Amino acid sequence: MVTSIARQSIIIKCKMQKSGILGNYEFYYAAGLSAKLFGFEIPEDIKPGALAALLADCLKDTAPKDEKEEYLLRIVKVHSPEDEYDTQMKELLLWGMRESNFWQA
Repeated sequence: MVTSIARQSIIIKCKMQKSGILGNYEFYYAAGLSAKLFGFEIPEDIKPGALAALLADCLKDTAPKDEKEEYLLRIVKVHSPEDEYDTQMKELLLWGMRESNFWQA
């Protein structure tokens, strides 16, 4: 349940362009989705600080195709994750990396 709420939250935020990432669950789904959309790899057991650093590097020269991708990039780049990490974050990262229903909540 928590994972589906985090996924829906990111999709709605990118569609409406109203709010930023609120926690690590949303951050991990958004990171996985970014990897899928922009074609880079993320180790599935990566911790929050390392994930933020990897995203900063991978997304610095990325060109979004539309407004939703542009907003996703913006909220991922400015988010500072907490140090906490659990298995649901890994699940959300993998869900984003395997997403096939882009932007469908």
